[in-house]
Amino acid sequence: MSDFDVQIPSPFDPFAEAKAEDSGAGSKEYVHIRVQQRNGRKSLTTVQGLKKEFSYNKILKDLKKEFCCNGTVVQDPELGQVIQLQGDQRKNVSTFLVQAGIVKKDHIKIHGF
Repeated sequence: MSDFDVQIPSPFDPFAEAKAEDSGAGSKEYVHIRVQQRNGRKSLTTVQGLKKEFSYNKILKDLKKEFCCNGTVVQDPELGQVIQLQGDQRKNVSTFLVQAGIVKKDHIKIHGF
């Protein structure tokens, strides 16, 4: 070996933080808001980590009405229930959740490009 530390670049994983032991779904009470690129200019916003006592369908209904977009609640075996919205709604969803009193601002993590 030499004195230089060689680091081989690895592919970017947007869900690496969620897979880590200390920042999984529901741990440390974080709500993760992510954007996923679909095809072309289309994108998908996901919200995970909300407390189980909230009605996901009612939150989804208000989000859809507020931001004029479509969405659904998906049951994931690892992450639990996840809200999916069409388009890049990261900032809109974070301000909505804070103003509605569902989550505090310091418990929201926004991921994406």
